[in-house]
Amino acid sequence: MNKDYIELGVSMVRTGILGYGGGPSVIPLIRHDAVIRYHWISDEEFGETLALANALPGPIATKMAAYLGYKRAGGLGAFFAVIAHILPSVLAMILLLSAVNYLAGSKVVKGMIAAVSPVIAVMLGLMAYEFAKKAVKGLGIAAGVAFMLLALLLLEVLHVHPAIVIVLFLAYGSVHYRAVAKLRRGQERKGGTS
Repeated sequence: MNKDYIELGVSMVRTGILGYGGGPSVIPLIRHDAVIRYHWISDEEFGETLALANALPGPIATKMAAYLGYKRAGGLGAFFAVIAHILPSVLAMILLLSAVNYLAGSKVVKGMIAAVSPVIAVMLGLMAYEFAKKAVKGLGIAAGVAFMLLALLLLEVLHVHPAIVIVLFLAYGSVHYRAVAKLRRGQERKGGTS
């Protein structure tokens, strides 16, 4: 088994087991492995992939696992990463289902679940802060804050579907990136001719 499959297997099993609370709680763990630990993709590519995965139907963690697996080892890698990500959780769920039903009324179990919720909120908050910091760095403070407020307005006040907001921002980012690149090329030409 080559290195890509070993790294994918270890990472996806770990995120599948430790990502308690559903897809959103797994994203920071997947980001840590994909961007920081194994350097499979850049932080910017992770953000773009996350936005696209949010816009597509289905569980976000398995879409991210499939993308990373495909990126590292093609179609077979995508299949392997998804299986590695979901299999431990499926087995654990099947094995522990009777225990959960038995302990459902336990105050200890309710306390554990209540204790995990703030941890997930903090992890998502840190990830949002890092993305916001990158947005401000790339766009400037005024534009970064303006786009954050625009997103808040579209999502929370006008109740625009998140997929539509993501597509709008991706479209803007594409146009903005091309315009900046064209402007830089024009400046380099002027600098080269003078």
